[in-house]
Amino acid sequence: MRVEKDSIGARDIDDEKYYGIHTLRALENFDIKNTKRVNSELIKSITLVKGAAAITNNKIKKLSDEKKNAILDAVEKITNELYLNKVLFPLPAIQGGAGTSTNMNVNEVIANLGLEYMGKNKGEYEFLDPIEDVNLSQSTNDVYPTAVKITVIRLLKELVEEVKNLQEELQKKEDEFATIKKIGRTQLQDAVKITLGQEFGAYGEVISRDRWRLYKIEERIRMVNIGGTAIGTGIASSIEYRAQITSEIQRITGLGIARAENLIDNTQNLDVFVEVSGLLKTLAVSLNKIANDLRWMSSGPYGGLNEINLKKLQMGSTIMPEKVNPVGAEHMRQIYYRVVANDLTITQASTDGEFELNSNLPIIAESILETIELLRDGISLFRKNVICEITVNKEHIEKILNSVPTRLSEEIGQYGYNKVAEMIRKEKEKKIE
Repeated sequence: MRVEKDSIGARDIDDEKYYGIHTLRALENFDIKNTKRVNSELIKSITLVKGAAAITNNKIKKLSDEKKNAILDAVEKITNELYLNKVLFPLPAIQGGAGTSTNMNVNEVIANLGLEYMGKNKGEYEFLDPIEDVNLSQSTNDVYPTAVKITVIRLLKELVEEVKNLQEELQKKEDEFATIKKIGRTQLQDAVKITLGQEFGAYGEVISRDRWRLYKIEERIRMVNIGGTAIGTGIASSIEYRAQITSEIQRITGLGIARAENLIDNTQNLDVFVEVSGLLKTLAVSLNKIANDLRWMSSGPYGGLNEINLKKLQMGSTIMPEKVNPVGAEHMRQIYYRVVANDLTITQASTDGEFELNSNLPIIAESILETIELLRDGISLFRKNVICEITVNKEHIEKILNSVPTRLSEEIGQYGYNKVAEMIRKEKEKKIE
């Protein structure tokens, strides 16, 4: 055991633990059984910021070469996932303190990994200190939101790729089904004719708009407050540090990160996350609409519309052996519900900040990162398991089309509304006879 101290007191820490007293207290304060842990991609982004800070502090002669090298070795191990696990980073995603616990968790792990690199024992912070060295020139309040934005941008690139793949698959289906005429529907009632290809073309078009919206997000979220430290005034960071840190983060991440013009504004206001979440929710709305349409079109097969077939992914009932449910489409619908819930959380948490800081950033971060990952992976599954596998019951579609009186509505241009209404009435009477 080793003893670590903070301003509250002293605690015993297991010698095997790479985290320290601050992480231990956070575990005791916030740990809830089976709750989600801090997103691993966010941990990596915070770690990258620490590496950029170490390089910058070394360049301006505030951090020795030995300490810089020790920090960078730890950063490499964590970002390469050699030391990225729940044992080292055990904190729950939802926590008080604006992200301080997570920031300190990363500081402590980097420090103790760095001490091993230096040939020292864990906890010998006189040689490499979590706050004095790893957190030098930084505050949770500029490190954490910067890391969240880095993570959002990186994950968004993956999401955009999946949206592109979905759009292309919908366009393939548009071509494949271009000649298949069917009955259209408005308010779940029979309407005029449309092709199945036209329906899928509309799906592809709305996803195309969502794809364009996602492309525009990066320019909205690339402004960061790094160097602003506690409240955006830059206290405890030098002018030299503030002038160089953003460029170093750009170099390390390969992203177009830019320093915000107003660091105080960028520290206290989280409206950009509300904006991003809203665009992600818009995508989820489109996906839910498509998924629900497909459920309806595949309904039955005997008592429903039975226009298309969805891939049989699993048995649907423990009492009806023949039943197969549209679970792929249902999965996407439930992702939509979670995205909407996350959007509400982000909105409420963002509006409840006070003065110079919003302490709700941990739940905002967890919500928006979960949303992106759900959409990214959900779209991939939806495309592969649902869209790619759709087949058409062409004969049934034609039979229904020919039996629906409303198809005559297309004759309105030639005969007028009243004449066509009479034609439809007579056809209905004929069928009754």
